Amino acid sequence: MFGKLVGIQGNVLKIALDEDLNTFKVNRYANGKQPTVELEIADNRKISPEQRKKIFALINDLCSYTGDVPDYWESVFKYQVRETFGVPEFSLSDCSVTVANYMILVILNFLFEEDIPFKTKTWDSLPNEFPKQMLCLKNRRCVLCGKRADIAHYHAVGAGRNRNKINHVGNYIMTLCREHHTEQHKMGVKSFFMKYHIKPIKVTEDIAKQLNLGVISNVRQASNRKSSEENEI
Repeated sequence: MFGKLVGIQGNVLKIALDEDLNTFKVNRYANGKQPTVELEIADNRKISPEQRKKIFALINDLCSYTGDVPDYWESVFKYQVRETFGVPEFSLSDCSVTVANYMILVILNFLFEEDIPFKTKTWDSLPNEFPKQMLCLKNRRCVLCGKRADIAHYHAVGAGRNRNKINHVGNYIMTLCREHHTEQHKMGVKSFFMKYHIKPIKVTEDIAKQLNLGVISNVRQASNRKSSEENEI
């Protein structure tokens, strides 16, 4: 069911539906409970020339490595975007900004997983709002240059500790290659963040599970202990 957003007052939205509301269906789906709806705002922004340039730059880097033709990989990645994000057929000439970002994300994820090199200038040109941090954490790539990387902590975890047994929940982390990790230690964390304009990600329990960070079986216990301690303060 579609409609238009015609009014906003705080967290209360007024929506004019494009067709009459079937109250019988609403009551049947609600099953005696308060009905829950999902709101998705259509992205009316069109793909920018910069996004299109990045997409084809990445595809060309891939083809330089594999020897394939760009049209082949363009169709492959479009299919992955449709399957992964549930979007209909689209063209890179007039798709939305959101779909274009999906395309970039899918391509980068593939390049990381297959260890296929691409030009650093393409990585540097990605906008700040692009989900670099999560993409790099998932693939263990440096958020600054895209090279192989390890997890870096905002607060030191201590020498000699097994990082696979650390409870990451509540910690602030990012992925840095050896070169940038060394630079971080020499400069100090705050100066390093100011230089590169990056912010680490705070690990939630869901993120820890999604990225397989630490011993997940102990995460919930640690989280419960933290909540208990906070309640006692």
